[in-house]
Amino acid sequence: ALQKYFLDEDHRKFGQPIKPDSKEIEIVNTDFSLAYGGMLLLSHTNITLHKGHRYGLCGRNGAGKSTLMRSIAEGKLEGFLSKEELKTCFVEHNQGEDADLSILEFVSKDPELESSSKERISEVLNEVGFIAGPGGRQEEKVGSLSGGWKMKLALARAMLMGADVLLLDEPTNHLDVGNVKWLEEYLKSHTEITSLIVSHDSAFLDNVCTDIYHYEHKKLVCYPGNLAAFVRVKPEAKTYYTLSAAQVQFKFPNPGILTGVKSNTRAIIRMTNCSYTYPGASKPSLQDVTCALTLSSRTAIIGANGAGKSTLIKLLTGETIPQTGKVEKHPNLRIGYIKQHALEHVEMHMEKTPNQYLQWRYANGDDREVLMKQTRVLTEEDRAQMDKAIDIGDGKGPRKIENLMGRQKWKKSFQYEVKWLHHLPKHNSQVSRETLLNHGFQKLIQEFDDHEASREGLGYRILEPKVIAQHFADIGLDPEIANHNEISGLSGGQKVKVVLAGAMWNNPHLLVMDEPTNYLDRDSLGGLAVAVRDYKGGVVMISHNEEFVGALCPEQWHVADGRVTHKGHLAVLMDRFEDSRPGSSMSSAISTPKGGTPRGGSSAVSSAAPSANVSGAEDNGGDMKFKAKKKKKLTRAQLKEREVRRRLRHIEWLNSPKG
Repeated sequence: ALQKYFLDEDHRKFGQPIKPDSKEIEIVNTDFSLAYGGMLLLSHTNITLHKGHRYGLCGRNGAGKSTLMRSIAEGKLEGFLSKEELKTCFVEHNQGEDADLSILEFVSKDPELESSSKERISEVLNEVGFIAGPGGRQEEKVGSLSGGWKMKLALARAMLMGADVLLLDEPTNHLDVGNVKWLEEYLKSHTEITSLIVSHDSAFLDNVCTDIYHYEHKKLVCYPGNLAAFVRVKPEAKTYYTLSAAQVQFKFPNPGILTGVKSNTRAIIRMTNCSYTYPGASKPSLQDVTCALTLSSRTAIIGANGAGKSTLIKLLTGETIPQTGKVEKHPNLRIGYIKQHALEHVEMHMEKTPNQYLQWRYANGDDREVLMKQTRVLTEEDRAQMDKAIDIGDGKGPRKIENLMGRQKWKKSFQYEVKWLHHLPKHNSQVSRETLLNHGFQKLIQEFDDHEASREGLGYRILEPKVIAQHFADIGLDPEIANHNEISGLSGGQKVKVVLAGAMWNNPHLLVMDEPTNYLDRDSLGGLAVAVRDYKGGVVMISHNEEFVGALCPEQWHVADGRVTHKGHLAVLMDRFEDSRPGSSMSSAISTPKGGTPRGGSSAVSSAAPSANVSGAEDNGGDMKFKAKKKKKLTRAQLKEREVRRRLRHIEWLNSPKG
């Protein structure tokens, strides 16, 4: 009687369970509860799966979608059939290990595929797009694959296992439009396979799903039909179709001024004739690429999987060094970079809380992740260069540089205060940037510029838990989670927010995002879109989410066959945002004529003009030099004060870890 009372109460609150069609083959029908650590995710709920149905699993970040799928895959869900009775396969992005194996060897080595012959494996890989034979993709190393191809490799593994139930966790992450279409057709054509899909791609769920399971008050509620049918029944779920910041609001910090740059359309970073070939590859990933970005850039990089989009971003941000050509950037430019596999940023810090991770990253006043880039790591040649004595023509002969102590404007560039090895600080010299570059001290200058840029960005940031917790709240992560939960226990979407908060802490001028929409739920996606739209700095992103890119990025760089072509139009598409629909407060501020270009409105919206490489505005194609005011001659008293300041700074430097 007690059980009947509670069942009736459940049915009253959450509706009657759907009566199955008698012709349907029921493969799973179980009641269960699910917890992660000390957190109850689902309480006394039911899951019923029918053969051939494709179920979409919807809920906010942290609701427990991936945990549910992992529990099913590992056979830990009470009442769910064992792997011997019902073959389940969990498809996720995880080929980080064994990066040196060829693709064919990697799949053949899988213990669950021991029964499959090499010919069968090769045939299935060929079907997915990995061409067999010499020079084909099957011979390539797993480590050289882009995110999209890694996803296809995971799907090929599932096909070889002959799974009855496919568990797909964000299958469209990293996949380009063509591959998403291929995946849709594959799932629809295999009517004998039951699929459980976690995805935040509305179009994909619309095209594929036959039913939707929705997380509601720690229960799973099933709605027949695709996502559109679900939204008709539950109108509050309309955020799946609009970019709205109503539920989750992101607030990005103001990037601040960039010395010498008074115009938003002036180039602040530029690549000139850059080429890059991966080790062991037969043809270059990028060839003779020239492009530039400004503070007003809203740029999307578009192309097929493996075309070289991530390589282009890595060259821009200094993660990798071009083999030919050069990358120039403003000396004070701060870049916030989020990698394609965003979780790489935090995978070495799984035991820390988000708050501790941010404290570690910025503990010394510099961004430690910047210091790990290839362009910053000292090679043997760089160390040998540091030991060379140079003569700057001041009559004091050749001397070795010990360190750079300061920097000031000089003409249209900078000059640096050089501390000489075995000389007192009073013998320091002012040496121009060009002279140091000509002598090969690029890395030394780069390190000092990074330190100065960080110092400017972190000038008013206090690295204490309370302030950091508020910063995480601005990026949509609950401060309680940021302070007390280890990163290893967070969901994919929450980890992406941690990485985003880390990138935004030092107030970057340029935000570089490689597939930022992966793992984020619809509410967070809306919050991110509105924050990017209103951001005062430049933004460049790679994303296969057409809705997100189409709404935010007027300018597009198309990457194909190692070449980059520039296309663009004039404005952010305001009609994609819920707060700029007719009748909203935002729409009255921005009136859009037939041409589609907003008149008036916020500076962030109107700043989304094409970047310097398309418009050519205020960029004469010369070296990246910045105007400076003419320096006043110092009085004797001021010179004395400067000498005292330098001495104190030197003493402080000697006491610091760097000294």
